[in-house]
Amino acid sequence: MLKVYGIKNCDTVKKALVALDKTKLDYEFIDFKKEKPTKELILKWKDFMKDWPVNTRGPTYRKIKEDFEKATDTKKIALLIEASSAIKRPLIEKNGKPKIAGFDEEAIKKLKA
Repeated sequence: MLKVYGIKNCDTVKKALVALDKTKLDYEFIDFKKEKPTKELILKWKDFMKDWPVNTRGPTYRKIKEDFEKATDTKKIALLIEASSAIKRPLIEKNGKPKIAGFDEEAIKKLKA
């Protein structure tokens, strides 16, 4: 089973959901606006991405950028939990393991294998 984390009204997430629907893969969508990300989730994706899972081009990140860059790891996690729109999206997991960060139609097709 796939889990897709993101924000329902995000264009990138919408494209990913359409691509998932085309592949007829079952998934559970977790909306960061309704369910805040956890410390464990953020750290899992940080390990997968080899960096903080942030969307550095997004307006939410730009608002917290100065604080985020100066922050300790603990504070960075707290900032991302509170400003979850700053997290790169979608984040797609298969069987609890991170697989895709951001929209990648080819990678989504490969999830079916």
